[in-house]
Amino acid sequence: MKNILTYIAAFFSIISFTACNKFLDVQPRASISGENIIVDETSANAALNGVYSALRSYYSVDFQSIAYLSGDNIEWTGSQSQVQEFINHQVNAENSTVGSTWKGIYVAINRANQVIKNVSELGEDVISRNVRDRIAGEAYFIRALAYFDLVRTWGGVPLITEPTLDVDDNAGIARSSAEATYAQVLADLNQAEALLSESTNRFQATRKTVWALKARYYLYNKNWQEAIDYATRLIDDRANYELLNPYYAFFANGVTGTRESVFEIFYNANELNPHRGQWQPQQNGGTRQWAPNTTFVNLVNDPEIGGSRNALVARDNQNRWYGNLYYRSPATDPTYVIRIAELYLIRAEAFSELNEIEAARADLNAVRTRAGLANTNAANREDLLLAIENERRLEFGLEAHRWFDLVRTGRAASVLNISDPNKLLLPLPAEQLLTDDALEQNLGY
Repeated sequence: MKNILTYIAAFFSIISFTACNKFLDVQPRASISGENIIVDETSANAALNGVYSALRSYYSVDFQSIAYLSGDNIEWTGSQSQVQEFINHQVNAENSTVGSTWKGIYVAINRANQVIKNVSELGEDVISRNVRDRIAGEAYFIRALAYFDLVRTWGGVPLITEPTLDVDDNAGIARSSAEATYAQVLADLNQAEALLSESTNRFQATRKTVWALKARYYLYNKNWQEAIDYATRLIDDRANYELLNPYYAFFANGVTGTRESVFEIFYNANELNPHRGQWQPQQNGGTRQWAPNTTFVNLVNDPEIGGSRNALVARDNQNRWYGNLYYRSPATDPTYVIRIAELYLIRAEAFSELNEIEAARADLNAVRTRAGLANTNAANREDLLLAIENERRLEFGLEAHRWFDLVRTGRAASVLNISDPNKLLLPLPAEQLLTDDALEQNLGY
């Protein structure tokens, strides 16, 4: 863990700041360290900007590349053998993407820890209670999302909920179980839900954002009724959320923050999203190192399967297919974390598990209709679950879902031909194990 902490020490004091009090318009601020980092409302908001900046950083390439390449939609066209390890499901603990993702997530956690602790110590003479609650609530949400991403990638991890001020602060903390890590996620979501307002903001966490992540959380943990209840809160909020028609309306023509979006990560000309360069071909100034594979291209271009989702792919001047969800110049494309389509499919899956067939069909068909497809023919629980799995594959074809969907449903072994169940979790980074004897490697590595 010392390597994590060394990395954190170098970054947690670099806080994003804005002169116009908009978190989206961030500029780097000079180093602010120690217990004086948050002293008033301005510095508290600046520190929160730093938490969002860390989230943007780990969602830019590293974490999502693990999800893309471990599934069966995307191929790697570059030459780095370490990247190919995810496609082959033979990832080594020395893999640099594994190490950088782990570090990046813990940077976000540490920044959230700092905000949570220091904001709670400010009196109402320097910051109003409503502002303090909002800032702390957003930090709790980001910490919940970070631990959620850790546990679904590695299983149980060290739970660190206090700010790291020295490289030795958290040495010797053993991994918690996956169950305890998920419990931390839920505890943070409960805290965020209590602190945040029931407003609509597609770029910052609100109580509605918490409900959406809770729906996903309960789906992963097979609490079907809770997944239904929380998804319904968003689906029923038709004044603010809807499935945009046609499918590409949520990302085409430079739009951001549409009614399709529940939570997306914002980038701007000062902090570009590296996704764009990874997907776009050379003729558009990219490298096309991530590309839709032949199977996905065939599926998404089949009018009875992909429908209008064929807008996700295009061909370059060499007749090669490339992903076109991220396309803007400069690369200000948002990263889509939660869309309303996911809430429909979460509820459809949970209804199916409870054998509420007609309700499940209705939610699945809502997504299919938006894509220009006929209603599903699935008529029983097993067929519906498979139909929903296939729909998620296309609906979120260039988003970070497919690998985690196959793992959580127990389908990765058969779909991806993974014979060793230990490979469903990634190895802990070798550098962390070398510097902290309290950490234990996942089985099979």
